Amino acid sequence: MPPVSQAFEGPGVLGKLPGFTGKSLSTMLSREQIFVPLIIDGIDVQLPDDSFTFTPESLSASVQSHENVIAQGADTATCQTAVDSSARAFGPWSNSSPFTRRRLLLRLAQLLRQRGDEIRGIIEVEIHATGLWSSINLEESILMVEETAALVTSSNLAGTMPPSQSPEAQALVFVEPLGVILGTAPWNSPLILGFRAILPAIAAGNTAILKGSELSPRTHYFIASLFREAGFPPGVCNFLLHRSQDAVNVFETIIERHEVRKCNFTGSTSVGRSIASKAAAVLKPCLMELGGKNFSVVLEDADIKKAAQMTCEGAFLNNGQICMSTDTVIVASSIFSQFRQALLDILQTDESTPEITSLITAKAAARVRALVADAASKGATIHTVSGPSSAFSSSNQSEKSLGLDSKVPATIIEGVERSMDLFTQESFGPLLSMISVGSADEAVKIVNECRYGLSSAIHTKNHYDALFLAKRMRVGATHINGATVHDESTLPHGGHGDSGWGRFGGEWGLREFVHTKTVMMNR
Repeated sequence: MPPVSQAFEGPGVLGKLPGFTGKSLSTMLSREQIFVPLIIDGIDVQLPDDSFTFTPESLSASVQSHENVIAQGADTATCQTAVDSSARAFGPWSNSSPFTRRRLLLRLAQLLRQRGDEIRGIIEVEIHATGLWSSINLEESILMVEETAALVTSSNLAGTMPPSQSPEAQALVFVEPLGVILGTAPWNSPLILGFRAILPAIAAGNTAILKGSELSPRTHYFIASLFREAGFPPGVCNFLLHRSQDAVNVFETIIERHEVRKCNFTGSTSVGRSIASKAAAVLKPCLMELGGKNFSVVLEDADIKKAAQMTCEGAFLNNGQICMSTDTVIVASSIFSQFRQALLDILQTDESTPEITSLITAKAAARVRALVADAASKGATIHTVSGPSSAFSSSNQSEKSLGLDSKVPATIIEGVERSMDLFTQESFGPLLSMISVGSADEAVKIVNECRYGLSSAIHTKNHYDALFLAKRMRVGATHINGATVHDESTLPHGGHGDSGWGRFGGEWGLREFVHTKTVMMNR
């Protein structure tokens, strides 16, 4: 297969598309139809036939979307070409000046800020996001890019000069990039996690292939296109999509290439387990942030109103479709009734009721409804509210009130027990389970028995006790008097157990994509 720059540029396939400019956000086929290409070697790529194209399933779940999006999926040959491109670009890019990389990253942040309204609009349509969630995605992405730019010229990539046993020798430890990195991004926080999949790798001197989600192809194309617009050399950031049925073949094709030295993945534990096993077979390391069943612990001396507010924020932001979303709140039995009422007051008040939109797909909604139905059939009490204009109910949930579409109401489930699927399964929807405990030790036991361990929260007025309680919990992060949904570009982010391994974020994220080389100088 010829180089992409020869096969796809100029008056070829892309040149025949109406409105094609080669660097547009996405090719408009008509007023209502949008085509999303791949990007290889800085060129938009559309294959000669449409056998690998697809329409995102997420669009059918939204009653607000009137767009017809067609995305280009990759075949095996295209995957090989993408790796070839990234491998060619690695040599020059890995030897580029840190100051050059910093300048390009700051330009990337500038462009992202300038085109903020555009990408927010795409996110809101593509994943049915609220204005709040699209704004968080934009602002946190800008901060992430700027922080990464600052780290490029810091001591994190500078290497060290450790002492040697010999007085006639000097040890030098260099920090070097790995090679081609495969970054797989999910749909639920598409801008933040799309950038995170490739940003630290590229900043450290690697080249990267962004494998976008089939549910948010426009957002992930926007990211790769922005790297191109900012002036990053061709091949430093390539972009692939695929149909869901081609996922295994695409990953295996890429990870088996010798030039690809590491992959990172953010997504479900089941898919992560498969990716890790296939990568291990070819001796490739993985950085993984997987599922999270996150607990908020409310102790008897907590500020009940604030704890309820933080718990609702953690449970219902983006419909609970965040890896750090609060799945379960564990409450001291002495304040359980007061805390439950505080939660219900939030749901019953128009000004504070969480904004709920459609879940990503009808299939996702059906899975969430099944968890609620299972809990209800085994004795749980279900409290729901659909939104500011919806009537509040407190009863065992019926099939009618659960609905048959992709929208699931904000739901509080009281009396969750071990026999219920919801006790162990990640909900990834607008559900909040409530469990009453008699002591902090009992709460810690519940948290540590869970196979996941990503985020958590502790609510108490005694910060000293909270600190020691946090140290006992096997999780990646604990937020004292805050929400489980919280991350910053200067912090490490990752989990324990089935929530994955390794750390994204800040200097820890950079270190994931470099290795050391020792040089001994002797007289």
